[in-house]
Amino acid sequence: MTTREFDSIVIGTGPAGEGAAMKLAKAGHRIAVIEAHNAVGGGCTHWGTIPSKALRHSIQMLADYRRNPLFQHTQHQIEAAFPDLLRAADGVINDQVRTRYRYYQRNRVEVVFGRARFLGEDRIEVQRPGSVTEELRAQHIVIATGSRPYHPPDVDFTHPRIRDSDSVLGLKHTPRSMTIYGAGVIGCEYASIMGALDVKVNLVDTRDRLLSFLDDEITDALGYHLRQQGVVIRHNETYERVEASDDGVVLHCKSGKKFKTDILLWANGRTGNTHDLGLETIGLIPNQRGQLEVNKSYQTALPHIYAVGDVVGQPALASASYDQGRFVGAHIADGACDWSLIEEFPTGIYTVPEISSVGRTERELTALQIPYEVAQADFKSIARAQITGHTVGMLKLLFHRETLEILGIHCFGEQAAEIVHIGQAIMSQRGEANSIRYFTETTFNYPTMAEAYRVAALNGLNRLF
Repeated sequence: MTTREFDSIVIGTGPAGEGAAMKLAKAGHRIAVIEAHNAVGGGCTHWGTIPSKALRHSIQMLADYRRNPLFQHTQHQIEAAFPDLLRAADGVINDQVRTRYRYYQRNRVEVVFGRARFLGEDRIEVQRPGSVTEELRAQHIVIATGSRPYHPPDVDFTHPRIRDSDSVLGLKHTPRSMTIYGAGVIGCEYASIMGALDVKVNLVDTRDRLLSFLDDEITDALGYHLRQQGVVIRHNETYERVEASDDGVVLHCKSGKKFKTDILLWANGRTGNTHDLGLETIGLIPNQRGQLEVNKSYQTALPHIYAVGDVVGQPALASASYDQGRFVGAHIADGACDWSLIEEFPTGIYTVPEISSVGRTERELTALQIPYEVAQADFKSIARAQITGHTVGMLKLLFHRETLEILGIHCFGEQAAEIVHIGQAIMSQRGEANSIRYFTETTFNYPTMAEAYRVAALNGLNRLF
């Protein structure tokens, strides 16, 4: 067998792998990326972020149409099933694949399709389609294999009524009812999506409140609007067993409660894709969730082997994974990196309405005894929100009472994931440049959602006097 030599090998073409490969290619390295599936993009593009967010967008458009008074006389004439709405994502996925593959071609990165397995600390065997095997060798290797939904061994995921966040996208009908076990980001997003389709949803939360890492006021608003959509939220529940049959699936909880619905969506945790990589050959042992331990430079116990993205665990965001990949690419190319990853990265949660935040919460600031004040703008008073009909939501800024520096930004409402970046840019400035006064001294286009920053800033400053 002929061994092909490269400067670096990247395993996986999701956001983390792409970020590393592009950075290394720009540095002049000869790169090979290995992709186990038949198209580039990873889970993010094919069965995670892109299809689920495209589905959410389609459902939001349908909801906007039904709510618009111009179309009230025809709103009952349109019925859209779950597969119809999901089909709209196909074009986006294809466009993303073409775009990403063009990046690899333009930067002369060789894409090798097949399953990677370590033969040694610098050698990778690739099992290609058609039982063809080849060997690759490189000085540096980046593991960017992503993650998959966690499957407890006592739950039968081969049953058609039991789905995870990947397989739920294969539903051929709109279920009448669904139980979602796990109320993290994925669970809340799908509860919101299915609730908007008039599916009866039980959202079973293993904790005492939704998304406890967010600001309490934001999660309270999320819970309220989920209930408005007909979602029943059950906190502090733990499953005991799952019973599936031809006419439904029953989730038995340790509390004695039982939830019978058409479909069970398991959304409780994810597992790193480290199985069958041959890591035992080189002495790397993943943790119980299949994740690899890394240092601040994303190096594993073997310094020339890096791991980035979901395979190392939190934050498990496509945006952060891409930056981790670029960081590692720079570290390999230069032996160090002249920039550091931000610690305050924005969180985007694509419920209906959206949620996005960056920085500290009120709970955290209170615990740290930092004197802060709240600046708030309700979307119902913003002209652009009134025009679009998306008046549900608010922008909330937390700022220091004395220095006026912005400490946290929390947004709930349509386009929240876009709106948060304006405040993030100011919050990241050093010294006096990070000030809530920026928003009172800057002219915003009118009418825009960005104007909410001016309204909030005035509201907050008025609280100081």
